[in-house]
Amino acid sequence: MRVMVAMSGGVDSSVAAALLLAQGHEVVGFTMKLRDAAPGEGGGQRGSCCSPDDLMDARVACDALGVPHYVVDYREVFAAEVVRPFAEEYLRGRTPNPCVQCNTRVKFAPLLERARALGADALATGHYARVVEEAPGRFALHRGADRAKDQSYFLFGVPHDALAVTRFPLGDLHKAQVREEARRLGLPNWDKPDSEDICFVPTGDYARVVEEVAGPDRAPRPGPILDLRGRQVGTHEGLHHYTVGQRRGLHLATGERVYVLSLDVARDALVVGPLDALRVQGLVAEGCVWAGGAPPAAGGAVTAQIRYRHAGAAGALVARGDHAEVYFDAPQPAVTPGQAVVFYDGARVVGGGWIARALESAE
Repeated sequence: MRVMVAMSGGVDSSVAAALLLAQGHEVVGFTMKLRDAAPGEGGGQRGSCCSPDDLMDARVACDALGVPHYVVDYREVFAAEVVRPFAEEYLRGRTPNPCVQCNTRVKFAPLLERARALGADALATGHYARVVEEAPGRFALHRGADRAKDQSYFLFGVPHDALAVTRFPLGDLHKAQVREEARRLGLPNWDKPDSEDICFVPTGDYARVVEEVAGPDRAPRPGPILDLRGRQVGTHEGLHHYTVGQRRGLHLATGERVYVLSLDVARDALVVGPLDALRVQGLVAEGCVWAGGAPPAAGGAVTAQIRYRHAGAAGALVARGDHAEVYFDAPQPAVTPGQAVVFYDGARVVGGGWIARALESAE
């Protein structure tokens, strides 16, 4: 089988390619050039992703494995489908997750199209997730075996029909096993740090990206910080600097710990309050996609993961087309508009969507 492997330059995709090669497949490595960046960007302290250094690491890994390597230019697509929507979401008072959008709109769809055009039988990546054939011709996305590294949260938007030709060779492995395999194979990037930052914000200054996209006419401005009674208790630096659940950086002397409860774009106001006010009974999600193409029966029990590092919360799901409500068994803090919510039945991904708003009570 001819397999096209998305090579990021990191240890995960390198080992994924090595495992497929060991299984007897014909492997071709592809790296997507997604943005312009200087070599050594980020000071080399942590993994970055998609930098010139990563392109070189991918090529070196492919050379070590003896497989061909190609670089494809997707800078325009990445800017249009990831960077600009990222900034626009912040301007709407929401907190986006660009990695989900990148996987769905930039990596899988274009690479699958290219793989098919080149006669490849499958596309593989180094994600920690699994594709399970539940019945002949019916595939579902499942969590990876390493729960600490599981990346199914980022992949819920991968089209159902694409799963049949997608391979995740690391799905049954733990990170320590992957690094040990890379070391055993003599791969030069075996101890390369994991990517941690948003790739196009390697310094962490995402506000600057928002301001550049907004331009001077739409650049966020300072405004009032309000408590739950509507009283002004301070001034914020621009809503794009804040997210729901944030406590640090508010610079308030209220005599108690307060957290960001909401971003009121209409009033250009930041609303703050105590931790108890941050807990909500549920959420509304939009733009949902479902395993198998159809939503599950209303009222079914799911585990809802409301951000990547969230352990998941048990609740009841009511889905109607691409719209869903989840009612938690126990109130959850920091339900953040703009973030992805992914629904699980055990390890199986039932579906996912984008948080539109929190529900303070059953509706």
